[in-house]
Amino acid sequence: MTGSTKARTGGQILADQLAIQGADTVFCVPGESYLDLIDGLYNHANSIRMINTRHEGGAANMAEAYGKLTGRPGICMVTRGPGATNASIGLHTAFQDSTPMILFVGQVGRTDIDREAFQEMDYRRVFGEMSKWVAEIDDARRIPEYISRAFHTAMSGRPGPVVLALPEDMLTDMVEVADIAHPAKTPSIAPAAADMTVLEEKLATAERPFMIVGGATWNATAVRDIETFAENHGIPVGASLRSQDCFDNRHPNYAGDVGIGLNPKLAARIKDSDLLLVVGPRLGEMTTQGYTLIEVPNPAMTLVHVHPGVGELGRVYLPDLAINARMPEFAAAASAMAPSKTAGRQDWVKSAHADYLARIKPTEVPGPVNLGKIVAYLNETLPEDAIITAGAGNYAVWAHRFFQHKKYRTQLAPTSGAMGYSVPAAISAKLTEPERTVVSFNGDGCFMMLGQELATAMQFNAPVMFIIVNNGMLGTIRMHQERTYPSRVHATGLANPDFAALARAYGAFGEKVTRTEDFAAVFAAAEASGTAAVIELIVDPEALTPEQSLSAARSQGQASESQQ
Repeated sequence: MTGSTKARTGGQILADQLAIQGADTVFCVPGESYLDLIDGLYNHANSIRMINTRHEGGAANMAEAYGKLTGRPGICMVTRGPGATNASIGLHTAFQDSTPMILFVGQVGRTDIDREAFQEMDYRRVFGEMSKWVAEIDDARRIPEYISRAFHTAMSGRPGPVVLALPEDMLTDMVEVADIAHPAKTPSIAPAAADMTVLEEKLATAERPFMIVGGATWNATAVRDIETFAENHGIPVGASLRSQDCFDNRHPNYAGDVGIGLNPKLAARIKDSDLLLVVGPRLGEMTTQGYTLIEVPNPAMTLVHVHPGVGELGRVYLPDLAINARMPEFAAAASAMAPSKTAGRQDWVKSAHADYLARIKPTEVPGPVNLGKIVAYLNETLPEDAIITAGAGNYAVWAHRFFQHKKYRTQLAPTSGAMGYSVPAAISAKLTEPERTVVSFNGDGCFMMLGQELATAMQFNAPVMFIIVNNGMLGTIRMHQERTYPSRVHATGLANPDFAALARAYGAFGEKVTRTEDFAAVFAAAEASGTAAVIELIVDPEALTPEQSLSAARSQGQASESQQ
């Protein structure tokens, strides 16, 4: 180890290690429990920005989105107790989404541990099931060691979040210790040559192969390589839940997203495949349609599963070939394989893409605002590298279905299904990639979870375009309520503020849209404003999904009820 060995406080040492690791942004809500760390970061104010948010949930989601966007750990800092538990939503998203992230939590002083001191918690117990590693740094001299391990752990294998608790008195200790020599590097995990040979053999005999891409560790080069692989071997490709930017959606081999609101034709195609290549996804509940799309534990088709986390291989499904590899290494090896005979698969690929193209044509829905047509308009007019964020709710189905992702890392959305994600994720994206257009889709319920971070967008000059789909209800829950308990509506209605006026109160642009044909002009005005902007879409509650009205959902539930 090299670097400074002069006497420093624990907070200064930790700040110095973050600088060595290349951290350039910290998302936080300041707290007295880690004031010395904040002071240490003052010394790096020219290279490490501190984005002080309005809620720890906002800070954690911003850090998670940063990790998704960059592949490097997003850094979040919160105080003990309520600060830590508020941040748990972003931590859980990072865990389920395999996103590198490090959460630093201020802790009570070491002499007060186990006394239930003010806001004291045992973070190993609190966060043990939603992180890769939880530790408490009791000796300031070990800070360089812990920080190095945290970065390596967050990025290695299946990426994920790490939690480090920081006793308040440890941060003020004055000690001498050498800095870490260099930043952590992501270890390479390449597929074995023998496994690639077996894959080649399986492809040679397959008549109806299908590939699902998604998950973590991708980069732009890996996406291009996997597209080449699909072309060379005549394989239609679907993207797992909220991983649509892992394959150009305009590509002739693209077959659609394998997630919520799955195209029935795509589901049938996957079930009919004789070779299923799963490159990156965990094969979780949403992608597998409640573990029904693929039989558990023995799939009907030959299954090849590629994943960077060895613990995911064979976890639910028994693969015929399990390949432990990161996506760049696997995609490079796959693209270099000699092309297989694809003549017999041309119709298979063409029909899959044709089904997808038919699927993304906007449907007619009740009311004067058609969200499908608005998303289609944005799909045609936004720059190819525009970043689209979404949280959770029926509104997100429109964004996923009718928008075509053209480049890698243009989609930020939680596979964990957490509401409130879109606003902070979009702010993080705009701060990280200021030259790119960022559009945030939100339901009225989703926006109100962390919409106060609009203040953060204004404070740090993050001109995001926030679209709020206002239908006056929690649409997803109402849908399930009508289908399961028809005509017994309870606890799903919302009384909302005037979102456009609220935006203007923050100093942002704010405007309502009550007709589809008015959207383009309002969006242009929002962009021209040069500031954060809120466009409130007044949507008919009957427009429940692109294919089903609220009344139809109720009728479905009533018919089911009468048959019982």
